[in-house]
Amino acid sequence: MFKLKDKRIAYAAICIVIVFAVFLSTPALRTPFLDSFRYPFSILAFIRREVSAFVFFHRNYVQKERLQKENDLLKTKLELADEAYRENARLKDILDLKQQSTFRMVAARVIARSPDNWSSAVMLDKGKSHGIRKGMAVVTFAGLAGKVTEASERSSKAMLINDPNLGVSAVIKRSRQEGLVCGTLGSTLVMRYLTKESDIQVSDTVITSGLTPVFPKGFMIGTVVAIGEEFSGLSRYALVKPAVDLSALEEVLIIVK
Repeated sequence: MFKLKDKRIAYAAICIVIVFAVFLSTPALRTPFLDSFRYPFSILAFIRREVSAFVFFHRNYVQKERLQKENDLLKTKLELADEAYRENARLKDILDLKQQSTFRMVAARVIARSPDNWSSAVMLDKGKSHGIRKGMAVVTFAGLAGKVTEASERSSKAMLINDPNLGVSAVIKRSRQEGLVCGTLGSTLVMRYLTKESDIQVSDTVITSGLTPVFPKGFMIGTVVAIGEEFSGLSRYALVKPAVDLSALEEVLIIVK
C-alpha cells in the first residue's frame, strides 16, 4: 500500500515537471504562466513584510529611543568639549598677556553683572585678599575693559568703559590727537574734545594716553567708526567701537599697583 502511494506521488511529480517544461518551452505560454505565479508571490511578499513590520515595531521603537538618547548624549559631550576648548583659548590669551606685560596682574572671572540699565558693571571673584583695591584698571588680551570701583575681601566690582560715568584720557595712535573717551551704555564709546582741525579718520586706532593715572599708557581702547560735529560747531567727536566685547566678558586681568 505504501509502495502504491509512493508511485502515485512520483507520477504526480513527473506530471508537474512535464507541465512546467511544456509551459516554459512554449514562448506563447511562458509569459502568462510566469505571470500567474508573480502576483501570488507579490501578495505573499507584501503580507510577510507587513507582518514583519508589525512584529518588530516595538523592537524598532526601543532601538530608535536608545539611539536618540545616545545622540543627545554625544551632542552634550560635544558642546562641553567645545566650551572647554574656547575657555582654554581665552585663558591662554590672558596668560600670554600676563607673561608679556611689565605690570603685575591678577586674573579674575566675571561672576555677576549689573541688573540695571543705568550702569555697566560686573562682579569679579577676586578682592582685597588677592591684592585688589579700588581704582585699579581692568583689561583683557584685547584691550581696556574698565576699572575697579569697589573691593571686598574676596570679590570686587568693576565699572566697564561703556559706563557714562567712566572717562579715559585717550590718543589717536596714528596722529597722536588727544581726547577723552566716555561710555554711552550702548555698543560704542564717544571720544570728545576734538578740535575741528583734529587729524582723525574712520578706522583710526584709539589707545590710552596715560594722562589718567588709573589707566597705563598704550592699552587698546577701540577703533573709530564715525566722526561727527558737536552742536556748538566748535569741536568734533568720534564714535569708537570698543576693542573688548564687553557683553561677552568672562575673564579679565586686574593691574595691581
